[in-house]
Amino acid sequence: MSIDLTEKTITAAVQQTFEGAKDERTRELFVALVRHLHDFARDMRLTGEEWFTAVDFLERVGHISSPTRQEFVLLSDILGLSVLVDQINHGDGSATDSTLLGPFFVEGRPRAENGSDISGGVTGMPMFFHGTVVDTEGQPVVGASVDTWHSDSEGFYDVQQADELDGSPAMRALLTTDGDGHFWYRSITPRYYPVPTDGPCGEILRAAGRSPMRPEHIHFWFHAEGHESLITMLFRGDDPYLENDAVFGAKRALVADFVQHETGETAPDGSVMPEPFQTVEWTFTLASHRG
Repeated sequence: MSIDLTEKTITAAVQQTFEGAKDERTRELFVALVRHLHDFARDMRLTGEEWFTAVDFLERVGHISSPTRQEFVLLSDILGLSVLVDQINHGDGSATDSTLLGPFFVEGRPRAENGSDISGGVTGMPMFFHGTVVDTEGQPVVGASVDTWHSDSEGFYDVQQADELDGSPAMRALLTTDGDGHFWYRSITPRYYPVPTDGPCGEILRAAGRSPMRPEHIHFWFHAEGHESLITMLFRGDDPYLENDAVFGAKRALVADFVQHETGETAPDGSVMPEPFQTVEWTFTLASHRG
């Protein structure tokens, strides 16, 4: 029956409309979604004004989103949904812990040779990163694609500084592991930063009295034939926001040493540095394809 519906019968009526779905998983997902949405509305005795506010909120999330700003991803992040989905799909312990992609990944990153300076000319304390990619048996993964990106020393990504950088990418690159599974590059040290709060997601954080801060980190996304892709980050261990990450993405298993070096010391590339710098090293483990 689809007329004269009541608070008690509307849910089943809507669910029934998905019975003809050609894909069983589609049917399953929407039937469950309708159940949870309707139960939420009934449990909270949702008012018409609250419903309109929610719809308006989602509309504004869509309007502020762009190719370089994914407000829907940020919404998922601050509500913990992104981490929950990641936990559901990863976590068997055989590989490096995965975590959030974040809203600042972009496809238009330059391909770089190992040892390159990927800072894009942005100023900051030099950082030398050296990574090794292995499989679960400890063997090097050769030819793996490695996306890496991070903020500058003020906590801003290149896509947040398009005008200053004339739209050029900076502090991001696509590298490839060598015959020993190594990749390495030079850049600048990133910094902790607030997630964007000038949009609808910022309204949620302010209404909840929550901090918008993310701890200092470096992003990585690995792809290698025969292996599961891995999205992860490395975090500075002494960061003041490590325990209160606004998007719930920080993990102790991903805390790295950002080693401080003084002026005059020799950098990993063999140069004697005229200023202080930092080095970071990490070994990443990729899981084999399932099945």
